[in-house]
Amino acid sequence: MKATSNGVFQGENPLDYALPLAILQIVLVLLLTRLLAFLLKPLRQPRVIAEIIGGILLGPSALGRNTRYLNMIFPAKSLTVLDTLANLGLLFFLFLVGLELDPRSLRRTGKKALGIALMGITLPFAIGVGVSFVLCNTIAQGVKQGPLLVFMGVALSITAFPVLARILAELKLLTTDVGRMAMSAAAVNDIAAWILLALAIALSGSGHSPLTSLWVLLSGSGFIICCAVIIPPVFKWMARRCLEGEPVNEMYVCATLGTVLAAGFCTDAIGIHALFGAFVVGVLMPKDGPFAGALVEKVQDLVSGLLLPLYFVSSGLKTNIATIQGAQSWGLLVLIITTACFGKIVGTVAVSLLCRVPFREALTLGFLMNTKGLVELIVLNIGKDRKVLNDQTFAICVLMAIFTTFITTPIVVAIYKPAKKALKGEYKYRTIERKDTNSQLRILTCFHSYMNIPTMINVIEASRGTEKRQGLGVYALHLMELSERTSSILMVHKARKNGLPFWNKLQQSDSNQVVVAFEAFRQLSHVVIRPMTAISAMHNIHEDICTTAERKRVAMIILPFHKHQRLDGSLETTRTEFRGVNKRVLDEAKCSVGILVDRGLGGGSHVSASNVSSSISVLFFGGNDDREALAYGSRMAEHPGISLTVILFTAGTELVGQEVKLDITEEAYTSTQSDERFLAEWKKRSDEKSVKFENRVVNSYKEIVEAVKELSRCNLFLVGQMATGPAAAALPGNVECPELGPVGNLLTCHGFTTSASVLVVKQYNSSTSVAHAQTSSTKVGELCLDQ
Repeated sequence: MKATSNGVFQGENPLDYALPLAILQIVLVLLLTRLLAFLLKPLRQPRVIAEIIGGILLGPSALGRNTRYLNMIFPAKSLTVLDTLANLGLLFFLFLVGLELDPRSLRRTGKKALGIALMGITLPFAIGVGVSFVLCNTIAQGVKQGPLLVFMGVALSITAFPVLARILAELKLLTTDVGRMAMSAAAVNDIAAWILLALAIALSGSGHSPLTSLWVLLSGSGFIICCAVIIPPVFKWMARRCLEGEPVNEMYVCATLGTVLAAGFCTDAIGIHALFGAFVVGVLMPKDGPFAGALVEKVQDLVSGLLLPLYFVSSGLKTNIATIQGAQSWGLLVLIITTACFGKIVGTVAVSLLCRVPFREALTLGFLMNTKGLVELIVLNIGKDRKVLNDQTFAICVLMAIFTTFITTPIVVAIYKPAKKALKGEYKYRTIERKDTNSQLRILTCFHSYMNIPTMINVIEASRGTEKRQGLGVYALHLMELSERTSSILMVHKARKNGLPFWNKLQQSDSNQVVVAFEAFRQLSHVVIRPMTAISAMHNIHEDICTTAERKRVAMIILPFHKHQRLDGSLETTRTEFRGVNKRVLDEAKCSVGILVDRGLGGGSHVSASNVSSSISVLFFGGNDDREALAYGSRMAEHPGISLTVILFTAGTELVGQEVKLDITEEAYTSTQSDERFLAEWKKRSDEKSVKFENRVVNSYKEIVEAVKELSRCNLFLVGQMATGPAAAALPGNVECPELGPVGNLLTCHGFTTSASVLVVKQYNSSTSVAHAQTSSTKVGELCLDQ
C-alpha cells in the first residue's frame, strides 16, 4: 500500500491507501469506544471495558461477520500499519504505567499486602497450570505445553494495577484500609506478572535449542541491570535541572522518549518484547519533582486517548467468539472463568483472614484483586502472536478478562459500604454559634488549586482568635477531579490514611506549593493544618467533602466560589462544575457552610500574625445565617490585628408601613427572639476596642446599598446566606447566584466596587429543610408590623 492517494477526482479510492484508511479506522474506533464508555458510565465500569468490547464488536465476532465491511475498513493489507500504530501507543502507555509504579513504595509494603499479593499470584498460577493440561487435551492439542503452562498461569494470576486504581477512585475507596492494601498488593502483583511474562516469552521462542531460552533470560537480566545502573543517575540529573513552575526543557522530553524507544528496540532484539523495555524505563525513572508529571502530561492524551484504543481493536480483530462452539468449548469457558475467580478470590480471602482482616473486607479484597484489564490483554495477544494460544483459547480468555473486570464494581458496591460505617458517629458542635464559646473550633477548608491557598490561609489566621480558647483545628481538603487521563492514577501515590498528611514527595507543582505554604503557616502560628485530598468525579465530589466534614467533626466547611477575580476587578467563572459542587454541599452538609469569594485577602501571600491588620464587616439583618456570620466575626475580632464593624439593619417606618401579605409563623417569631438574645449576649462579651457596633435604619434597598458602600474599603465581608427580619424584606428575591443569597449577590455584582473578599455563611439547622428555610426567610418581613 502507498501512503497517500491522489484523491477521488483522480479516480482513486482513498481506502486503498494507508494514511486515509488509518485515519478512518482511528475515527471509527474513537466514536465507538467513546459511545460505549458513555453507555457503561451509569454502571461505573472502567473505560477499558468499553474499549475491549468495542474492539470485539469491530472484529469478526460482530460487524466483521459482514465480509464486505471487513475487507473495506479492516483489509488484511492494512493490519500491519494498524498493529504498528497500536503497539507504538502501547509502548508509551506501558512506559506511563511503569512511571506510576514506585519501587520505593514496594519496599514499604506491609506484611499483609505482601502476603495477599504472593498468595494472589501463587494459587491462581497453580490453577492456571492445571487448566492448561485440560486445554492441551481438548481444544489446544499440538500447542507447546511448556509455554502454554506459563501463559495460562500468568493470565489467571494478573491484577491490573491501572484499572484497579480507577475502580478504587470511582468507588471512593482509595483512602480506606481496603483500598490502600489492594493498591499495595496490586503493585507487587504487577511487577511479579511482568517477570513471569518475560519468562513465558523466553520459553515461547521458536528456537529448537533449550539454550536459546536461557540466552534470552540472561540477556534480559543483563538489560535490566544495565538500565538500573545507567538510567536513574542520568534522569535524576535531568530532574534536578527542571525547576518548579518553569517549563520542562524540550530536549529532556525528547531524550526520554528516545530512551523509551531504544529500550523497546533492545528488548525486542533480545527476543522478549519491545513493551518490556519501555516498562523497565518507566519503573526506573525518578518520581520526584516536576519532571515525571511533565512527561505524563505531554504523552498521556495522545497515547491513552488516541493510540491505545487501536490496540483493543487490533485484539478484537483477532477475537472471534464464533470459534467457541459446542458444549465442550462453552464448558471450558465456564471452567476458566470459575477457576480464575476461585484462585484470586479464595487465595486473597484466605490470607486476609489469616492476617485478621474482617471477613467482609477480606471478600472485598478478593474481588478487587480479581480485576483484569490491559495487561491481561497484552499477555493474551503475545501468546496469540507466539502461536501459544489458538483462536478458540484466545477468545475464551478474552471473555474471561471482560467478565472478571465487569463484575468487580457491582459486587464491591454490594458487599462493602465504608461510607455508611463512617457516618455513624455524632458530634456536638456543628455550628460556630454555640453556648460554650471557649470550645475548640474545627474548620474544613477546600481548595481547587494553589491560587486559593493564600486567602484561605489568611482566613484561617484570622480565625484563630486568642490563646484563651481551646484552639482551632483546621483540615485542608484538596479537591482533585478524577478524569480519564492517566495522570489521575498518579494521585494514588498521594493518598494515605485519611486524617494524616497526604503529601510527602509529590510530582505536581501545585501540591509542592501547598506543602510549603502549610509548613510556613505552621511555623509562623500556633495552628497546624492537616492536608487531605479528595479524588472524585465532579458530579459526586461533594460526597467526599460532606463525609470528611462528618468524620473530622467540623463546625464549618469553607468552599471557594466558582468565580475568580480578573485584573480589572470583575469576577469571571473558573469552571461551572464548581458551582454545582457548592450547591450540593450546601444542601447535604451536616454542619455550617461558608462560600468564600476571593478578592485577594491579605495579598498574594500569607501575612504573619504580627503584621495582620485587617478590618472585617458583618452585615446583620437577622436569622440563623446572620447569627452564624456574627459568631464567626466575633471569633475573628479576638485576633489582636483585626477590627470588626457590625452593622445592624433595622426597618424604618416606610418599610414597616408597607403592606405585606404573608402569614406570621411561629418559627419567624422564635427567630427574632433568638436574634435579640444573641445580640444582647454578644454585646456583653465583645471588646469595645476592636469591635464597632452601629444600628442603621433603612427604608429601601437603595439605602441598604448606600450603607454597604460606606464599608467597601474593608478587607472582608461576613454575611449570612438567607437574611431574615423586617429590613431583609427590602432585599431582592431573584438573584444571579442563589447560593450567595441577596446580600452576597449585592457584594459580588458588577455595579458594586470593592476590593474586599466576601464570606457567605449558611448555618446548619437540623430541624428545618433548605426549602422551608428559604420560604420562612420571606415571611419574617411581616413580623414587626405590630411592634
